[in-house]
Amino acid sequence: MNVRDILVEGAGASEADVHAAQISALVARSRAAQQAFGSAGQQTLDTAAAAAAWAIMEPSRNRELAELAVRDTGLGNAGDKFRKNYRKTLGLLRDLHGKKTCGVIARDEARGIVEIARAVGVVAAITPSTNPAATPANKIINALKCGNAIVVAPSPKGHGACEALVGFIHAQFEKAGLDPALVQMLPAPVGKAATAALMREADLVVATGSQANVRMAYASGTPAFGVGAGNVASIVTSTANLREAAHKIAASKTFDYATSCSSENSAVIEYAVYDAMLRELAACGGVLLDARQKAQLQAAMWTDGKLSACCTAKSATQIARTAGLDEVATREPAFLMVEETGFGAGYPFSGEKLAPVLTVYRARDFDAAADAVHSLYAHMGAGHSVGLHTGEPHEAVTLGSTLPVARVIVNQAHCFATGGNFDNGLPFSLSMGCGTWGRNNFSDNLGFRHYLNITRVAYPIAEQVPALDALLGDYFRRFGQ
Repeated sequence: MNVRDILVEGAGASEADVHAAQISALVARSRAAQQAFGSAGQQTLDTAAAAAAWAIMEPSRNRELAELAVRDTGLGNAGDKFRKNYRKTLGLLRDLHGKKTCGVIARDEARGIVEIARAVGVVAAITPSTNPAATPANKIINALKCGNAIVVAPSPKGHGACEALVGFIHAQFEKAGLDPALVQMLPAPVGKAATAALMREADLVVATGSQANVRMAYASGTPAFGVGAGNVASIVTSTANLREAAHKIAASKTFDYATSCSSENSAVIEYAVYDAMLRELAACGGVLLDARQKAQLQAAMWTDGKLSACCTAKSATQIARTAGLDEVATREPAFLMVEETGFGAGYPFSGEKLAPVLTVYRARDFDAAADAVHSLYAHMGAGHSVGLHTGEPHEAVTLGSTLPVARVIVNQAHCFATGGNFDNGLPFSLSMGCGTWGRNNFSDNLGFRHYLNITRVAYPIAEQVPALDALLGDYFRRFGQ
C-alpha cells in the first residue's frame, strides 16, 4: 500500500496532505542516503559527480535526452541541446576537477583559521522547461560533488527528459555502488503544491526558471538561491570589428532558438556604424522587418501583454509563418530583426522574447548606448549581464561600474560566454545570479561553493592591536578630532 492509499484509507486526507506525505517520504529517503554519503570521503563524492556527468555526456544518452527534450517541450532544437548538454557538463567537470569539497579545505596559519567543508544536506532543485536535462544535470553534479542528496522538481513539460536523466544516473550509480536515493525527482504530475512541499522539506533550494518559481523559493522559509529575469542587451560601438560582432551576436541569438536567458534580446548600435552593422547582421541570416511586418509579428508573439507559446523557442522561419509573414519565411531567415525606439510595457520588443528575434536600437554614442541599456533594464533584466563589442576594452569597466549588471561580456558570443566558456574565466553554470538588482541574494554564476557550508576553526594567534592613528590618522588630519 502506498502513501496515498494509507492516507485515503485513514481520515480522508486532502490533496495537500497527500503531497506533503509523499514529499516527506521522498525527502526522508534522501536524508538517510545523504547521511552516509556525506561522510564517505572525497573519492566517493568525486565518483558520484563523475557518474552523473557521464550519464548525460555519453553520446547515445545525450542524443536521446536532447531529442526527448524537444519532443516534450516543443522548445529549441535537438542538435544545439546535444552540444549544450555536453559542453556545459564538460566545463563543469573542468571547474570541479581537483577541488576539495569535504574535510579540511584551507589553512591560514597567519590568521589561525582552518576551513572545513560541510554538506548542506538535501537540495531541492527547481528546473525549467528550456533546459530539461542540462540544468538538472548541472545541479545534480554540483550537489553530489559537495556530499549532498538532491531532489529535482522539473517543469511539467520537462518531466520526461528529467526522468530519463535520473534513470541514466541511477544506472551509473549501480555500477559504482552508490545509493540511487541520492538523486530523486518529484513524480508526475509536478504541480505547485508538490514543489512547495519539497522546498519546505529541503535544506537548500536552488531555483532556475520562471520568476514565480524563484519568488516561491525565496518565500519557502528554506535558504534559497534563485535567479533573476533575463533580457540581455549588447552594445556595438564604432570601434568594434563589425563582422566579428555580427557573427557572435547571430550565433548567440540563434543557438537552441534562443532558449537561453543569456541570448541577446537587443543590440544597441552607435549611429556611426548602425547601417553597416545591420548589413553585417543581414549577411549572418538576419532579416529586418518593416513597420507593417513588425506589427504583425508583435500581434503573433504577444497576447494580452504575455508572450505566446506559439513563438517561444521556435525557428525564425516558423515564427514568420505563424505571424503570416510568408514573404519572410520563404527567405528562411536565421533570425528576425525589428527596430525600436522605446522601452517598457508599451514596447513589448524591449523585453525578453525567448525567440530568435533581435530588437535593434540606434545610439548617438557610447554614453547614449549605456543609457539605453539602463532604460531596458529598468523595464526587465536588471542584474543579469550586458554584452559589449568594442575596440576599446576599458569601456567594459565603465559599464561594470555604472550599469545594474553582474557580468560584462566583452567581444564574445553572449549566450556561450555568460555561463562560462573555455575561452573565458567565468565558471560553467546554467544559473546566473543577478544580485540585488534582480532581487537575488547572489551575483555569481551558481557553482559548487553555493552547495556547501563552511565551518571555520579559529586558533589563538599573537595579539595584534593596531594603533588608532594608523586607522583614523588621515581622517583626524583632514577634519580634526
